[in-house]
Amino acid sequence: MTDWNLAPGDIERLSFEIIDAEAPPHDWPSDAWSVIRRMIHTTADFDYITSVRMHPRAMAGGVRAIAGGCTIFTDTNMAAAGMPARRLRPYGVEVRCLMGDPAVAAAATQDRTTRAYAAVDAVRESLDGNIYVVGNAPTALFRLVEHITAGRARPALVVGLPVGFVNAAESKAALAQTDCPYITALGRKGGSAVAASVINALAELCAGGKKHD
Repeated sequence: MTDWNLAPGDIERLSFEIIDAEAPPHDWPSDAWSVIRRMIHTTADFDYITSVRMHPRAMAGGVRAIAGGCTIFTDTNMAAAGMPARRLRPYGVEVRCLMGDPAVAAAATQDRTTRAYAAVDAVRESLDGNIYVVGNAPTALFRLVEHITAGRARPALVVGLPVGFVNAAESKAALAQTDCPYITALGRKGGSAVAASVINALAELCAGGKKHD
């Protein structure tokens, strides 16, 4: 009978061993692979090996921003919950989601757009040097791309992983055409949990691979 009553640390360790053993050959460097491996760990989906796209400055920019105590903005409370304070507190990182902010809701109603779009506009002047994580809303990612392309925002990193059938793939393809540091995965797959996993992997790299459990 399989020994199923394992300690959490053992489950994670064994999971990574299985991923490394079953992953097809790839050319990802070790630091980028640590991010993709955690995405696979979160989803059990090896497609991320081929669908992930990273800007050349993404890894360095993300690690530097977290180590420097950046603010991480996100489009969902689920993504925020997936980035536990124990990983980010050592660096003074704050995670903010404005989807429930009354001013954001009012702006969305006035402009006849989504709260995700309005939330990006609400923090545009605070994006420089910080990180934006999109795990759900293509409108948020498209709006970020507009600000970045126009030179109105220079985030240290955009994690763009909205999921779904309407504009999710298109928004990620648009992000991949920018010169902003980004981590994304082409196609429809993504979601808040996998977006959060990218930040968790970057935080572990800040700690030299050690987790703050």
